[in-house]
Amino acid sequence: MRIGVLTGGGDCPGLNAVIRAVVRKGVATYGHEFVGFQDGWKGPLEGLSRPLGIADVRGILPRGGTILGSSRTNPFKIENGVERIKDNLATQGVDALIAIGGEDTLGVATKLYELGVQVVGVPKTIDNDLGATDYTFGFDTAVNIAMEAIDRLHTTAESHHRTLVVEVMGRHAGWIALHAGLAGGANVILLPERQFDVDQVAGYVEKRFQHQYAPIVVVAEGAQPLDGQMVLHNQELDSFGHVRLGGIGQWLAEQLEAKTGKEARTVVLGHIQRGGTPTAFDRVLATRLGLQAIDAVHEGDWGKMVAMQSTDIVRVPLAEATRELKTVPLERYAEAEVFFGS
Repeated sequence: MRIGVLTGGGDCPGLNAVIRAVVRKGVATYGHEFVGFQDGWKGPLEGLSRPLGIADVRGILPRGGTILGSSRTNPFKIENGVERIKDNLATQGVDALIAIGGEDTLGVATKLYELGVQVVGVPKTIDNDLGATDYTFGFDTAVNIAMEAIDRLHTTAESHHRTLVVEVMGRHAGWIALHAGLAGGANVILLPERQFDVDQVAGYVEKRFQHQYAPIVVVAEGAQPLDGQMVLHNQELDSFGHVRLGGIGQWLAEQLEAKTGKEARTVVLGHIQRGGTPTAFDRVLATRLGLQAIDAVHEGDWGKMVAMQSTDIVRVPLAEATRELKTVPLERYAEAEVFFGS
């Protein structure tokens, strides 16, 4: 077969490891041919592609980002988008697609499968919010980057006796904030799954100062105060209908400074969390997912997403994986609350 590979949505560490595993096994074991579509769904939409052989994937295992490029293109928002994709696949002799992405990319893959395109999905998101899989690659790396930042912020916060608010990614799911906050010893963790009381947060901050330590507050970008609104960077929507978040950290720091009388500063980690070399966990997970994905393609097991359940790599229906976001259960948040303010 001639198989197309694409990476869509936000980039993350581990994408290249998947591409490498798919191509290495696909060529060496099964004798398939590969074409890399560039810049997410924009590639098959506009016929943008490049050859993808074993020589092209050598040395990419430790590299962050994606050698194929990415974008947030939604073919279902473009006139004749589906027909253009089908025509370009036929023109280039592509029999099947491996789509590597998160909620939006795999949502498109699910619809295309229902319309007759032979596709297999691989879950990618630093947010760890895809259903039907315990972990997505990129998440562990993002958490470790955030944890290292929090470790460094503890000392500067204590030196100046100030509050530091660390804003991490997480639009609707607070997995990064929860894990990085716990691992970094944060004094308060705020998630999108549960609205927060600013006065209560200020109380935790003051209690921390009473112990002669400076507080670190970790807040996900999608967290909201009680009866408040999500803080937006602007009102513009991307092609999947998402607003651009950003600003909750600065807003919270200003509130805490006013309520406690102690200086508060904000650190927004932003795209730092997406960049750089993947951790060992993400390299191994991405490689295993890539190997299972090419097996599924070779067997014609279309409409599936490869997933990690327990320590096994399994296949689940794409529709199941994208039906609803996997958010942080409140019992997991309760575990973290034990440490708030102490």
